[in-house]
Amino acid sequence: MSTLNQQLQAGNVRVRRRWRLLARMLLGCLVVVAAVAATVATGTLLEVKAFVDALHQSPRLNLGNELARANAGGPQTLLLIGSDKRAKGAIDASSPPHSDTMMLVRLDPSQPNTTMLSVPRDLRVTIHPDHSRPTVQKINAAYTLGGARLAVKTIKQVLGVEINHVIDINFGGFKALVNYLGCIYVQVDRRYYHSNLGLGASQTYDEINIQPGYQELCGDDALHYVRYRHTDTDLVRSARQQDFLRQIKNQIGASGLISRRFEIERIFGKYAETDIRSEDDVLKLLELAVQSASHPVRQVTFQANLGPSYVTATRAQIDATVHAFLNGGASLGHVSASTAGAGGGRHKSHATTALTPATADELAQAHTVASSLPFPLYYPVGRVSSTSADADTLRPYLLQGNGHTYYAYVVVVSQGGLGQYYDLEGTTWARPPILNNPNETIQLGGRTMRLYFEGQRLRVVAWREGAGTYWLTNTLQNILTNRQMLQIAAAAHLVK
Repeated sequence: MSTLNQQLQAGNVRVRRRWRLLARMLLGCLVVVAAVAATVATGTLLEVKAFVDALHQSPRLNLGNELARANAGGPQTLLLIGSDKRAKGAIDASSPPHSDTMMLVRLDPSQPNTTMLSVPRDLRVTIHPDHSRPTVQKINAAYTLGGARLAVKTIKQVLGVEINHVIDINFGGFKALVNYLGCIYVQVDRRYYHSNLGLGASQTYDEINIQPGYQELCGDDALHYVRYRHTDTDLVRSARQQDFLRQIKNQIGASGLISRRFEIERIFGKYAETDIRSEDDVLKLLELAVQSASHPVRQVTFQANLGPSYVTATRAQIDATVHAFLNGGASLGHVSASTAGAGGGRHKSHATTALTPATADELAQAHTVASSLPFPLYYPVGRVSSTSADADTLRPYLLQGNGHTYYAYVVVVSQGGLGQYYDLEGTTWARPPILNNPNETIQLGGRTMRLYFEGQRLRVVAWREGAGTYWLTNTLQNILTNRQMLQIAAAAHLVK
């Protein structure tokens, strides 16, 4: 086992750097809203008042007349903003703030899903400041030019979506919340690395060194992970952020959020600014959240085109995106499961697509690693494209979970698109949080497969063999079709 131990020690070295002042993300906002809803549903009006009091730790957002009135029991759309806004009295507090993330959340009891839509920060739009001439810029410039109010105004003009409430949380809130929740287990889809060594000041970014595989991410690493976009796209980064939110939900659960409610409220009130100020606002949101509590969270992909400097979207693309967001993720011109072609519906079609076999060198490496593992190694011998795994993609490592140490390995395969990677993970940890609450169980390739969907798209396929637990994870944007996911999982070969 000496060779394995050397690999494990080298693979688990993590460079922890001091995070930069401009680091910003929201990500705990949706969790906080859900926690408050669940808390009040089982509590009293005194807890509503306690939450309202927590909100008064930060100034109220001045949004003028940009927000739509929220009716009791009716659907609501929330805008969550992650920004680098400094606290009053801080160094550089007078410098203009920047938005790193703008995410819309739709709570609608009449729809099957709660939907989330990340607005690409590089989306090319025309911004209309109140007292200046219109300017064509990236949409995140609206926040810098006119704060949350202009951001709301711009999103409404571009998407045509009414917004009921806004939550603006600064960079400190993300780190504080993740650390308080005890860090979050994430399927890190590939190697994330950037060093500023030898670069000029104008070229520096957040430094990061995170190996691929299922693992626990804490404040600094989690922040750098969700913000990373040096070698992928704005749309991939948005999908990464939404996946992080999904893992918080899987790991913590409603009961865990309820038990932590007082500290979550305090963190939320300290780091977030919002228009939500009254008990009436909270009660309306509570009623809606309770009615939507059983609905899964559906990530809606923003349909757009990637350019060298901007993300652009046609009117037809925007209309399709907004339609899906407002209708539980349903696309325009609904396609039946039997004709979903790419495998978009939850069906078990036996139609196949061509898979590219692994190379002899890759299989030889798999045999070498398998001989040093104390549990069976499954390897993806069939791929969806001719792009094979990188030389260092097969990574054995030690996985820390629930106070125990487990053996693990991950195989990272490039799907072929920029920033698109899917993983096959194996471990001796029998019940990792990522495998909580499967949607279906089927028999495939002589194995019992547990299926995990995000809307109609397969997100994870999992199975067990002896002492090992295995799962295939789709790319961050769920590029692989349902058929491809099932084919790759069924073809995964036991290497001895």
